[in-house]
Amino acid sequence: MADSGTKGIKTVLHPVADLEKAKAVYTALLGVEPATDGPFYVGFDAAGQHIGLVPGGGPQGMTSPVAYWHVPDIEAKLADLLATGATVKEPVRDVGGNRLVAAVTDLDGNVLGLIQD
Repeated sequence: MADSGTKGIKTVLHPVADLEKAKAVYTALLGVEPATDGPFYVGFDAAGQHIGLVPGGGPQGMTSPVAYWHVPDIEAKLADLLATGATVKEPVRDVGGNRLVAAVTDLDGNVLGLIQD
């Protein structure tokens, strides 16, 4: 395999129906105010993790939370996963700030997110 290392799961995105109500729930849960607070995304940084709220599942159409594995080389990790039979759910894309994201579906239908900073 080209690159077997990850930096672990540090980001979890949650689709939400009502962003304001969800923001209140996660603020109470995490005990911190959002680090990012916009109409299309609210993000919290707590205990070394990033928790994101995505209204309506966002453009990627999330229907359940997605954990994102932080990797040093997203293209190599994507190739490793595809070689095992995983399929691309979201191709690699730049979401700004030199951050690349992608997602695959494993053989059991689970969505695995990837992030490269």
